[in-house]
Amino acid sequence: MSEASQAPYTIGIDLGTTHCALSWVEVSASDDEKIAQGVLKIPQLTAPGAVEEQELLPSFLYQPHPSELAPGDLKLPWASHQDFAVGEFARQRGSATPIRLVSSAKSWLCHPGVDRRSALLPTDAPAEVERISPLAASTRYLEHLRSAWDSAHPEAPLAEQDVIVTIPASFDPAARELSAEAARAAGFQQLTLLEEPQAALYSWIARSGGDWRRQVRRGDVILVVDIGGGTTDLSLIAVLEKEGQLELHRVAVGNHILLGGDNMDLALAFGVAGKLAAQGKPLDPWQTRALAHACRGAKEALLTDESLAAVPIVVPSRGSKLIAGSLRTELTRDEITKSLLEGFFPHATVSDQPASRARSGLTQLGLPYAQDAAITRHIAAFLTRQSGATAELEGFAQTGGSFLHPTAILFNGGVLKSALLAERVQTLLDGWLASEGAAPARLLRGADLDLAVARGAAYFGYMKRGKGVRIHGGTAQAYYIAVESAMPAIPGLAAPIQALCLAPFGMEEGSEAALPEQEFGLVVGEEVHFRFFGSSVRRQDKVGTLLDFWSPDELQELEEITLSLPAQGRQAGEIVRVRLHARITEAGTLELEALAHDGSDRWSVQFDVRGESQTRA
Repeated sequence: MSEASQAPYTIGIDLGTTHCALSWVEVSASDDEKIAQGVLKIPQLTAPGAVEEQELLPSFLYQPHPSELAPGDLKLPWASHQDFAVGEFARQRGSATPIRLVSSAKSWLCHPGVDRRSALLPTDAPAEVERISPLAASTRYLEHLRSAWDSAHPEAPLAEQDVIVTIPASFDPAARELSAEAARAAGFQQLTLLEEPQAALYSWIARSGGDWRRQVRRGDVILVVDIGGGTTDLSLIAVLEKEGQLELHRVAVGNHILLGGDNMDLALAFGVAGKLAAQGKPLDPWQTRALAHACRGAKEALLTDESLAAVPIVVPSRGSKLIAGSLRTELTRDEITKSLLEGFFPHATVSDQPASRARSGLTQLGLPYAQDAAITRHIAAFLTRQSGATAELEGFAQTGGSFLHPTAILFNGGVLKSALLAERVQTLLDGWLASEGAAPARLLRGADLDLAVARGAAYFGYMKRGKGVRIHGGTAQAYYIAVESAMPAIPGLAAPIQALCLAPFGMEEGSEAALPEQEFGLVVGEEVHFRFFGSSVRRQDKVGTLLDFWSPDELQELEEITLSLPAQGRQAGEIVRVRLHARITEAGTLELEALAHDGSDRWSVQFDVRGESQTRA
């Protein structure tokens, strides 16, 4: 997105695991004190042939049987013919027929263990059901949002606006690049990626009407806890003062944790299935999956309406051979409280670490979910790991404690709409702080947990024009490439590797980093492997820092890239002397170039869907 853009709108899109939303800021009608902002009501099918406008577009895609619906049942204002549905109708229909339902596409989009371009969703669909890729599903959600906007604003097509699409802060370079590709495929031409926790904080700033400076002060550390449908995202943002003005700096992000509302729905489903089995009414895996969708609605109702003691649940039948007719049961408030608090938000000490277990050598194809469901232990581990995150910031006192002490907390994500769950997180955090003599963390109120990310993304686009406060962040990790040592062959011993820093922590979008004094050998004309690492704790490394040793906690290996670089007239396997050049694009993706020492050729590596890459000479 260009700083000099003249587009009349900045548009923020929350491409969520369970919901999508679109917000906008009309630039010409806004100023620093009053923002002209709104949320798009998204037309979508809610029943066969019925279109309604809703603020949220459920991130579900349903592919009906050709004989299942009548002609015109899937018609939309901008599409008279299509063979799939996205949104509310897809979610409802898919809860009864899950083998035709695509869900959690965003989680699959960042799964390094599969080819995310391949048609693999729904993973358990029979042969007669068409499968699509996580990339295609994500593109379809974004295309629906683009069409909805264009239908409502024909004078300002979305393709001509500044668009900000949000992603988890913990997305690695391959997942970021893939998100950008889905947006470009949907027709988003002026694109920027923004981390979801930052978007949530931008929304809080915009909604405060300028009062945010009175609620935070120099030296504050804000913990953003974002628990959505598929992920838990943690970030730390420090408040600095420069030349009399407060500045916000994102100083740390957590690991990518596939743990959220989807896990809770499944846990509730297994609990209800166990209750039915005890009554002599066992369910098969198909019914259990359908039950998870039903439990989602019951969970949301019980967590938002304290007057309800129980919500009825209907389990669809698979036919008379198994169970005659649908089963009816209920989910009670006591059951949901016990399952969620004890299973996902248990009491924990700040020294607790997420549990791990030995993995089976053979497993079904699925998402790499967190092994420990206790979100509170993941928060404790994050704060402990980031104990030195503010050590190099001017004006921040060092506590000497065992974990970083947040002074404020901001909640985001649909899960934390529940006062019960939000209060458990706040209570535990304050207990940890009290144990080391620190004051309780102030709760930053006023966030719209369903729409904050989309609203904040649109405000960020407005801010990019020099209109408001900016959170300084850059890359959420430092990135390194493995450099193999040149040494004689020794039986049984692999050549040692060093880790070369390509992009330091906090490298800003649109910036470049060259390694002019260092030359390396690049193998061309044959298949080679590139290994990459990321670090969220090594903040002191600069471009060109070469590490000989590191601990497992310092660097985590990312996806390996396998490719064959063009020989450019050289012999296959020839080693070319090159210098390296890294760039963080305006969209927020990482690119790497190798330049021949004599300036004759260059090779560009762009992170792609499998962590493999596209290359060009």
